[in-house]
Amino acid sequence: MPIATVNPATGEVLETFEPLSDEQIDRKLQLATDAFRAYRKTSFAERREKMLRTAEVLESRREELGRIITTEMGKTLRSAVAEVEKSAWGCRYYAEHAEGFLADEVIETNARKSYVRYQPLGPVLAVMPWNFPFWQVFRFAAPALMAGNVGLLKHASNVPQCALAIEEVFREAGFPEGVFQTLLIGSDRVERVLSDPRVVAATLTGSDAAGSRVASQAGRLIKTTVLELGGSDPYVVTPSAHLDAAVKTAVQARNQNNGQSCIAAKRFIVFDQIADEFERRFAEQVGTLRVGDPMDDSTDVGPLAMEQIVRGVDEQVRSSVRMGARVLIGGRRLDRPGFYYEPTVLARVPDGAPARCEEIFGPVASVFRVKDLDEAIALANDTKYGLGASVWTSDEAERQRFVDEIEAGMVFVNGMVASDPRLPFGGVKASGYGRELSELGIREFVNAKTVWIG
Repeated sequence: MPIATVNPATGEVLETFEPLSDEQIDRKLQLATDAFRAYRKTSFAERREKMLRTAEVLESRREELGRIITTEMGKTLRSAVAEVEKSAWGCRYYAEHAEGFLADEVIETNARKSYVRYQPLGPVLAVMPWNFPFWQVFRFAAPALMAGNVGLLKHASNVPQCALAIEEVFREAGFPEGVFQTLLIGSDRVERVLSDPRVVAATLTGSDAAGSRVASQAGRLIKTTVLELGGSDPYVVTPSAHLDAAVKTAVQARNQNNGQSCIAAKRFIVFDQIADEFERRFAEQVGTLRVGDPMDDSTDVGPLAMEQIVRGVDEQVRSSVRMGARVLIGGRRLDRPGFYYEPTVLARVPDGAPARCEEIFGPVASVFRVKDLDEAIALANDTKYGLGASVWTSDEAERQRFVDEIEAGMVFVNGMVASDPRLPFGGVKASGYGRELSELGIREFVNAKTVWIG
C-alpha cells in the first residue's frame, strides 16, 4: 500500500509520502551504526535525563499528537490523547528503573568474583502497527534506548505522520542524531533492512503472517526477534461472577480502540445458567454506543482504520451469519462516508464460521455458551492464538484452574486485559514469543554477558 495519510472518518487522502530510496536507507543505517558507537557509552544518568525530557515533550504536546493519531487511524481523540499520556508513562517508568533492571547481577561461584553484565546489542529494527501508533512504538523504544541500543522504526504505511512525529519527539528531547530514526518504507523493503548486517535484531507487532516472515528471515541470519502477534482472546463469565461488572467491562473490552486491538476480548464464553441474561444485557449496552466523528467528545466508537479492514470485517460477519450465526445487534457497515462499522454482537456461532475461528479486527463480539468449567477452558484454548484472557469468577477454585490451564501469555481475573509498563506483555502459540514491558522487556535486546574472575 502507498505511504499516505487517509482520514478514516471521510476516506479522504490528506497527504502522500515518497518512500526512501536504497541510497537513503543506506545512509540512515550508517547513521544508526555511527550513533550506536557513541551512544552505548553514555551513562544511565544521561539517558534518564533525555527519557524524562521525552515524557515531558509528549505531555506538553498531547493534544496536537493525539489529533495526528485520530486523523490517521480513526480512534477517538479522547483515547488518542490518553495513548500519548500512556507513552509518557512508559518513558518515565524506564527512565526510573532501567539502571536497576540492568545492574550487574552477582552470582556466587568458586571464582573470586562472577557476575552477569547486561550490554546493548546495537541498531534494532521495529516493525510497528497502526492501531496504537504511539504506545506500540514507545513501549519498544523506551526500554531499548535506555539499554543503550538505537532504534529504526518501520511504521505502518497508513500512519506516516505519527512515525515522523515520534522521531521529532526524541530529537526535541535531546537524543543524539541517529539514536532513533523513522524509515518511511513499505513492507516490501523490510527484508532489505533486516538483512543488512548493521541491523542486529528486530521486533514486530502485527499479524502472525507478517511475524512468520520476519522470524524466518531473522532466524536464517541468526538475529534476535521479539514478536507480538494476533489474538482471539477469550472472555469467560461464570455463574459466580459479578454480572453487572462483567457485562459493563465486556462492552469496553470488545469495543476499545474501535475494536481494533490484539488484546481486545473477542470470544465471550458464558455458562448456560447466565447466558440469556448476559446476552440481553450485553446487546443492550452495546446498542447504546455512539458511532461517529472520532474528533467529537461524545463519540464512543470511531471508524475502522482502512477501507480493506471494514470490508474484511463485513465479509467475516456476513459469512458467519450465512453459516447460522445469529445477530443480536449491529451486523452491518454504516452507509456514510468513511470506514464505519456498527458495534455488533453475534450468538450461536457455529463451528467453522469466521467469527468462531478467525480474529475479527473490528467491533464484533461472538458469544458462546458452555455447560461447565471444563468446557469453558477447552473452548478458551480452542484457538491458534494465546495472547490474553479475561475470566470472571468469585470462586477461588475456578480462579486457580483458569490461571493454571488457560493457554495465554496473560490472564486477567475480574478485569479486562490491558498493557502496563510494570507487567510483562506477550503471548504464546501463534501470538508470538518474547516479552515487552517490565524488567523482562528491557532484557530482550541486551547481551547477558557472563563474567568470571579467578
